[in-house]
Amino acid sequence: MAVMQPILDKKTSDRVRDQVERGGVDWASAVFKWSLISTLLFALLVLGVLLHDVITKSWPVLTDHLGTFLANPTRTSADETGVFQGLRGTFWIGVFVIVFTFPTGIAAAVYLEEYAPDNRLTRFINVNIRNLAGVPSVVYGILGLTIFVGLLNGVYGDVAFSRGNTTAAGGLTLAVLALPVVIITSAEAIRAVPSSLREAAYGVGATKWEVIKSHILPYAAPGILTGTLLSLARALGEAAPLILVGAVQGKLGPRTGFFELQQLGEKFTAMPIVITDLAKQPGDDWIPVTSAAIVILLLVVLSFNAVAVYLRNRFEAKREG
Repeated sequence: MAVMQPILDKKTSDRVRDQVERGGVDWASAVFKWSLISTLLFALLVLGVLLHDVITKSWPVLTDHLGTFLANPTRTSADETGVFQGLRGTFWIGVFVIVFTFPTGIAAAVYLEEYAPDNRLTRFINVNIRNLAGVPSVVYGILGLTIFVGLLNGVYGDVAFSRGNTTAAGGLTLAVLALPVVIITSAEAIRAVPSSLREAAYGVGATKWEVIKSHILPYAAPGILTGTLLSLARALGEAAPLILVGAVQGKLGPRTGFFELQQLGEKFTAMPIVITDLAKQPGDDWIPVTSAAIVILLLVVLSFNAVAVYLRNRFEAKREG
C-alpha cells in the first residue's frame, strides 16, 4: 500500500521551509518574558523593603522583651502592652475556620464534582460560589453582624455583658468568609484527578464512595490541603469583618486563659484589631510595638503557609511513591 503524502503547493512549502530554517530571535516572546521577570523582581523588591522596614522597627521589642510582649494583655503604656488577647482571639477564630469550614467546604466540593448532575441548577450554584469568593470581606462582616451576633445574643453567660459580640460570632463570620475559597480549591483539585483512576477503580468493582474515599481524595489531597490552609491564613488576617461583628480592645472578660471554652461567649479581639489599635496610638514609642505585632501576625500566617507546603509535598510524595 502506498503511503499517502500531503500535497503542498510550492508557495506553501517554501513558507514552511523558511519558517523552519529561519534563525534569529523571537523578539515578541523575549519582551514578554522579560516583562514578566521584571514585574516579579519589582514585586519582590517592594516586599523586601517592607519586610526590612517592619523588622528593623520591631527589633527592639523582639529582642528586649518578646516574652512579656506575647504574654501581656493590651495596656495603655507602650512598654507594658502585649498581644496575648489578640493571639488568643486569632487562635479561636482559626479553630472555628478549621472545624466548620474545612469539612463543609470539602464535602460540598465532593458533592458538586462527584454526585451533582450537570444541569442549570448546579452551574448556577458554581457561578455563585465563585462570585462569593470575590465579595469584599466587609460584606461578610455585615452578614455576621446581622445573623451570628443576633443568634448568639445571650447564648453564653450574661446577656448584658456579651450582647452577641463574642468570639464565637467572629469565628463563624470568618468561617463563612473562607468557605467559598475552600469549595473552589477543593473542587479544582478533585477535577484534576485523572478519569483513568476512576475508571480503573470502577473496573475492579469498587463502589462510588470507595472510589472517592480510597482514590480521588488521596490523589487530590495536596491541592485540597494547600487551598484550605491558604484560605485559613487569609481569614486570620482579616480585620474589617471583625470590626463590624464587634471586636474590641481593653478588658474583654473574666476568662483569661488561652484554652478556656467559656471565653467563646465573651467580648473578643484578634491580631488584626490589635495592630489597627496600636497603629492609631500617638507617639513614636508605639511604632516598635506596632511593628512587632505585625511581625508576629506575619509569622502566624507564614507558619500556616509552611504547614500547607509541607503537607502538599508529603502527600505528593506518597502519591508518587
